[in-house]
Amino acid sequence: MNPIERALGILLMLTGGKLVSAIALAERFEVTPRTIYRDIDRLLALGIPVEAERGAEGGYRLASGFIQPPVALSRNETAALLIALALVRGLRATPLSNDLETAERKLVAALPRSVHDLLANAERIIGIEPMPGDIFHHGTTSAPADDWQAALDRFMEGLLLSRRVRFDHHNPARDVARAHEVEPQGILFDRNHWYLAGRSLEAGALRLYRADRVRNVEVSGMRFRPDPDFTVHDLVGGQWLSQAMRRWEREDQRMSRIAVTAEQARKLRQDWYYRHATFTPAGDGRIVISIPNTDRDVICPLVRWLGPGAELLAPEDLRGDLARELDTMRESHRPASSR
Repeated sequence: MNPIERALGILLMLTGGKLVSAIALAERFEVTPRTIYRDIDRLLALGIPVEAERGAEGGYRLASGFIQPPVALSRNETAALLIALALVRGLRATPLSNDLETAERKLVAALPRSVHDLLANAERIIGIEPMPGDIFHHGTTSAPADDWQAALDRFMEGLLLSRRVRFDHHNPARDVARAHEVEPQGILFDRNHWYLAGRSLEAGALRLYRADRVRNVEVSGMRFRPDPDFTVHDLVGGQWLSQAMRRWEREDQRMSRIAVTAEQARKLRQDWYYRHATFTPAGDGRIVISIPNTDRDVICPLVRWLGPGAELLAPEDLRGDLARELDTMRESHRPASSR
């Protein structure tokens, strides 16, 4: 028996879920335990999750759920899955993209000839229009980092294996990168970005991390028990953003404060981002909106867009920048005869 045949035989013996010792495997295939160790190393190198337990009662077995039982799908069910895969591929990044491709090939191979050619290239008949650029919220249109896909894949690996994940996350508001260790709970796609939802060990609470700001992701060996009460649907509808803004306010992140009219406040409450800011009635009939952002390229254009009636109250340095911008614009719009 050659090494490949023996490795396949070992794989079949380990599928039962029970521990099989190296001695038992060696006796079955008439080789030494040292040879079995090398065969196990080959299986691990191929990505097959062989688990080992030490001790007198120890041995080897396959990780639970590695080999799935066959599933019978109708033609329409297979077509529905291929359509869903085509839609997912239209996103800027796809979790487990390599596995997505192999799953698609298996589904296509199972189709009857009558629809095989049509759905083998599903992108020809299924389209998804990418989200257009959002110049009002330029942070939503940044290009994904080279390792964005890696961040998604490693996070999903930790989620599926119930293992903690470590990574560095860059906070643009503070221009710093911090190390985090989290217990993955789910992922959320919102306005062209993937967000990683995990329980932060440092904060002891759920946090969301934008995937394109995550670097150096590692899946640790530490297991955790998934939270049975968690559902990602508690975060949709902008609820995650509202929760994040309240937390940023508590953490004393630098805030911009803009006094606006009631009509301007109504417009801002219709915006997907600014409606989650804090709106506080002022004594003069105006409303003060507090935004956890002091980016000049965000706040100054916002006040200009709001127009007369809006006043930037803080921070003071942006207030001065805006005054100079408005003076320049006023000079540019003076009648030619008065220049």
